Amino acid sequence: MSIDGGGLLLQAPAHYKFDDDVPMVVVTQRTAADELYRAGARAAGAITLGLMGLIGFFLLYRSREAFSSAGWRFFTEQRWSPPNAFGIAALLVGTIVIAVVALVVAFPIAAGTALYITEYAPLRVRRPLTSLVDLLAAIPSLIYGIWGAAVLSGRVANVSRFFADHFSWVRLPALQLSFWHWYRPFQTVSNAGFTASSMLAGIVVALMVLPICTAIMREVFSQAPQGERESALALGGTRWGVIRDVVLPFGKGGMIGGAMLGLGRALGETIAVAIIISPKFDIHSLLQPLQTGGNSIAAHIALRWPEQSAGGVPTSSLMAAGLVLFVMTLAVNMVASLVVARSRSGSATEI
Repeated sequence: MSIDGGGLLLQAPAHYKFDDDVPMVVVTQRTAADELYRAGARAAGAITLGLMGLIGFFLLYRSREAFSSAGWRFFTEQRWSPPNAFGIAALLVGTIVIAVVALVVAFPIAAGTALYITEYAPLRVRRPLTSLVDLLAAIPSLIYGIWGAAVLSGRVANVSRFFADHFSWVRLPALQLSFWHWYRPFQTVSNAGFTASSMLAGIVVALMVLPICTAIMREVFSQAPQGERESALALGGTRWGVIRDVVLPFGKGGMIGGAMLGLGRALGETIAVAIIISPKFDIHSLLQPLQTGGNSIAAHIALRWPEQSAGGVPTSSLMAAGLVLFVMTLAVNMVASLVVARSRSGSATEI
């Protein structure tokens, strides 16, 4: 006995009765088009993995001279003067600080924008608003950097000065982290001490990762079960109640995935950060995001490549820094995949 299930052939054993407790054998019947598509998808996946492997091997091969020269000091040294002494300790801290600032700024804006588009915006404005947000991703990073340095710098400096004057008591001495040096007389500090900061770079990068985070969250929110929405409304729930009890639990995995994807983009942002920041290699200064000065691995490579691309240890040191950034980005995306898989969007939805 066989039953055609629309591309699937269910084959039952001989003398099979539907009330028997015997599993049916499912045999997939694929057409030539199905096989061609599967082969193309597998080839695309294999090419992607192959390219990633080749990039990693290339960076590892070209950075071997730097690792041989610096050893483990490459991960603890704050100075950068190859071939004598060089390391990425300060660059790692600066990269993480800028990425965290960007994520803190972008995440609530992206979540609010996605919720407004899917839950509150009238139908006639949803498509234009969605297109407008997506167009932010089409703006070159160079434009973001120029705009941040020329227009946003002075305004962010005023905000940073305000925080330094009124919230200087917020500090974590164990991490040497503070809004500003608490022993400095704030009244004599000009705004010049707050320009080209990690905070400014983080805000600009936040605008660049905003479209990615918003698009992922919007897509997930729009897929919340309509039946559960209507059930919550029928039981007397408000619109915010539906969002809180249905949409947000369902979209938890998408929110986490969008945030992690934005973090990966923020870690690798180059030109905008290179235009804005004033490079520093002191971890204590980099842990104070409001003050002038910052750094990141990607921006450092872009700024140093013209003068250190002649070969030898200087070039190898930049390759080694790129390898570390490559591994960091892969690790962030892997963690994002695990978190999304374990969060299981929609499993916590309760009415």
